[in-house]
Amino acid sequence: MSSLFKYRTVFLLKCLLCLLPISCEDVIDVETFPDDPRLIVNGIVKVDLTEEFVPVEIRVTETSDFFGEPTITQLDEAVILIGESDPDDPFNQNFGTSVLVESEPGSGIYIPSYIPGTDTDDRIRTEFLTPNTVFFLIVEHKGKRYLGQTNFVPTVPIDNLVQGDETLFDDDDTEVKVTFTDVPDEENYYVFDFGFGEFLAIEDQFIDGQTFEFSFFYEDLDPGSVAEVSILGANRQFFNYIDLLVEQTTDNGGVFQTPATTPRGNMFDVTGLDNIEIFDNTGNPQEFALGYFAVVQEFKQQITIE
Repeated sequence: MSSLFKYRTVFLLKCLLCLLPISCEDVIDVETFPDDPRLIVNGIVKVDLTEEFVPVEIRVTETSDFFGEPTITQLDEAVILIGESDPDDPFNQNFGTSVLVESEPGSGIYIPSYIPGTDTDDRIRTEFLTPNTVFFLIVEHKGKRYLGQTNFVPTVPIDNLVQGDETLFDDDDTEVKVTFTDVPDEENYYVFDFGFGEFLAIEDQFIDGQTFEFSFFYEDLDPGSVAEVSILGANRQFFNYIDLLVEQTTDNGGVFQTPATTPRGNMFDVTGLDNIEIFDNTGNPQEFALGYFAVVQEFKQQITIE
């Protein structure tokens, strides 16, 4: 999860300035005009239902200058609201509250408040999770308030994970074969996390109810290396987000392939909002944080490369 939201700069077209036909001995200065820093919320919460608590870790960073990596930042406030959704009236309900605090000063990682030996315990128990469990993440950062909403999304386990002997583009490629069985008669989406910042989004349009096997190819994995593969539950919005993110971070032409859009997650700027039923900020669509908030079931397996 650590590298999913380590965003690459989306303004790759500017890099072409460095590739204009010039003498290899010339040195040019590129003047850049960075945008205002934007909050990045890495809020993918992966749940193992055999564990007692939901492992909430909300990581926040901020975009820096044109060539810089995101920098750790701090929130003024962070809270998760938890309830059961009612299809007839989803906002007429009582919510539990989990206050988030920074795990270590300056870390930018926020977890439920918990002080052993006291009444302070905002951890979320997995036993209460169902597909109708709805979460609202509300954070305040530098005078702005952001809100993301998601339901808990279950998934199916990985049936089998084995090493294959095929290659894709290079003889050093390592094939792993993943098998899972789709739930029949449902519209299902899956996100696979292969580690090393590699993800794949799959929908069941053509595999409904079937056992499905596919191959994934790692680059530069030495014998003895351990690869961990996870299958995550996903709804359509999360599927679309990961699919777009994968598309824009795949090498399809290097610097000459300019991303069409900034991948937009589900953390909306709701500063000054006075109506919780309309929080997608359609009147000001350019105001949003980067990143994504989701609470999803995870199954994972490891394989040792031979």
